Amino acid sequence: MTDQRQDPPVPLDSATVAAYLRQHPEFFVDHEELIPELRIPHLPGEAVSLVERQVKLLRERNIEMRHRLSQLMDVARDNDRLFDKTRRLILDLLDAGSLEEVVSAVEDSLRHAFQVPFVSLILFSDSPLGVGRTVSSAEAHQVIGGLLSGGKTTCGVLRPHELAFLFGEAEQEKVGSAAVVSLNHQGLHGVLAIGSPDPQHYKSSLGTLFLGYIAEVVARIVPRFATPLRSVR
Repeated sequence: MTDQRQDPPVPLDSATVAAYLRQHPEFFVDHEELIPELRIPHLPGEAVSLVERQVKLLRERNIEMRHRLSQLMDVARDNDRLFDKTRRLILDLLDAGSLEEVVSAVEDSLRHAFQVPFVSLILFSDSPLGVGRTVSSAEAHQVIGGLLSGGKTTCGVLRPHELAFLFGEAEQEKVGSAAVVSLNHQGLHGVLAIGSPDPQHYKSSLGTLFLGYIAEVVARIVPRFATPLRSVR
């Protein structure tokens, strides 16, 4: 009789077991008798069954997803409000019959409807327009030329001389951060700036989609009424 020796079984490591369970997620469905014997650490000195642990994880994920959904809903509601305010302002601009009505519509809407603490609308012209604030394009480029280049909205903490030019000496120290966009349509016609006392409010990553829309509309409407307005290319 031949004595056949059997090799001892190769012990399974935790990685192999974990890989098998990932490939066979139904394993405990077919072997429910093992579930009561499983223990998974939960809190120091305590243990819960696999089913209890799974239910807890699903509950936590559900709470996290609800929080994310709530945040998305808040963003959607904010965007809806911004869209409605922007729509009303654009309609007022389209109905404006004079440059004075254009300037008033922009400043009143941003200050009251949008609740912006600091608003500045500056038009570029070599001669006075009789409404709002007017400066020459040469003066504007000398002081804030870096903010006008590129045609994009600039956000963040501005330098003191830029704040003084945009919002005035009296308001300069009150503005912590600002968003600035040029009025550029077939030439540079002016600049629109909004400010906040909070240095973190207008960050470089802040979405300026609606402010850009407003500036694009104003840039197209202003030249209709400002006959002395000079387009700077």
